[in-house]
Amino acid sequence: MKKSISIIGSGFSSLSAACYLAKMGHHVSVFEKNEEFGGRARQFKEDGFTFDMGPSWYWMPDVFEKFFNDFNKETKDFYELKKLNPAYHVYFGVQDFIAIPDSLEEICKVFEKEEKGSSKRLEKFISKAKENYKIAVTDMLYKMPGLTPLELVSIDTVKRVGYFFTNIKKEVHKEFKNPKLRSILEFPVLFLGAESSNTPAFYNFMNYADFGLGTWQPTNGFYDVVSAMISIAKSLGVNFHNNSNITKIITDNNIATGIEVNNKVISSDIILSGADYNHTEKLLPKTLRQYSEKYWSSKVLAPSSLLFYLGFDKKLKNVAHHNLFFDTDFDLHSKEIYKDPKWPSNPLFYANFTSITNKHTAPEGCENGFILIPLAPGLEDTELLREKYFNIVLDRLELITKQEIKKNIIYKKSFCVSDFIKDYNSYKGNAYGLANTLMQTSFLRPKLKSKLVKNMYFTGQLTVPGPGVPPAIVSGKLVAELINNK
Repeated sequence: MKKSISIIGSGFSSLSAACYLAKMGHHVSVFEKNEEFGGRARQFKEDGFTFDMGPSWYWMPDVFEKFFNDFNKETKDFYELKKLNPAYHVYFGVQDFIAIPDSLEEICKVFEKEEKGSSKRLEKFISKAKENYKIAVTDMLYKMPGLTPLELVSIDTVKRVGYFFTNIKKEVHKEFKNPKLRSILEFPVLFLGAESSNTPAFYNFMNYADFGLGTWQPTNGFYDVVSAMISIAKSLGVNFHNNSNITKIITDNNIATGIEVNNKVISSDIILSGADYNHTEKLLPKTLRQYSEKYWSSKVLAPSSLLFYLGFDKKLKNVAHHNLFFDTDFDLHSKEIYKDPKWPSNPLFYANFTSITNKHTAPEGCENGFILIPLAPGLEDTELLREKYFNIVLDRLELITKQEIKKNIIYKKSFCVSDFIKDYNSYKGNAYGLANTLMQTSFLRPKLKSKLVKNMYFTGQLTVPGPGVPPAIVSGKLVAELINNK
């Protein structure tokens, strides 16, 4: 039976759900509070520069391909992908960096140069990671709506139960002694939003996503994916509404019956929110909220971020498309995110320059830059603090890459905790949702379906499967199937 479905938010999980629900024959409308669609993956253009506002690492290309295949399409029908080589640079000091090539064979050679005998151990490590990837992503991810612990139980997971009770840090340190190699192998769990010492070793499948499947780049950035998904949704009859702030979810006898948008009530059979889970429940009467403030404050949140969007009036030297600056204490910064929340003493940071790969994202002879500093969520956010950390990372960027940069900045914009709250209603200004710790995995995460409000559903990074773009796309499919089968 066809139903009218209102979707709150237009991030990847919402767009995915909209496409699947429309394909199933439902009448779907998407309501976005901002001017632009795409949620954290919005894009903006200024002074000839093009900036992706959020996601920038195109990993797990098979998940994207599967989504488009479900609609008898391929990624190439919408955008061109380029595999990056090097995939990224990791900097440990002045002119001291490791370039990660685009094949495991070449990566093994890089490891062997840093630590004798490590190439064989890496091959074995990635082989196990590949097996876990097949189980987690190929076999399980699409069958885990988080309804029961049994979703985690299979012959393969039982065989690997030990991987759930040890952690990535322990497994990496057991195999590799070189601190640089350890940092490189622990880095992908940043995508899972947790410390490597608090992330089950099973999640080493992200190392296979990195070294096995490689790092890719769409021609016009991540917004190519947003545009493609919107195109599919519209072709299936989905209606899109921007500048549409939801101020209330209407209920009648504990049944969701509609939404209040810009002071207008829109009736719906089903309400699905891809917006922040905590914020969405605050749109309901207090008695109909599943999770209290105490619940949310007890959860391990993924980090927030201080972001800088920069335009330079020259081409930069000694940098790649993606760059990780690990020239300070990895463990200390991690501690200052998770255990002792504060502005970092000496931050790690990430920088990307898409114009190195796609020249049209900056004016001729210029470079665009995106700099990200991971932060604990909920921190004080002031212009003074932003400027302090801007100078810290720019000074290091100049020192490490041996070039003057600051004086060449012709465009600058920052985005931080308060912006995540203002633009996305993000709980404590988090950027990635809930961390994938053992106690926040699968059925232990907030539910896709409300336990207290009939016809009320949720999707996205605060529910299953978890943080990251590919999981968000899968989350949309899982909730669509749940709604369709109700």
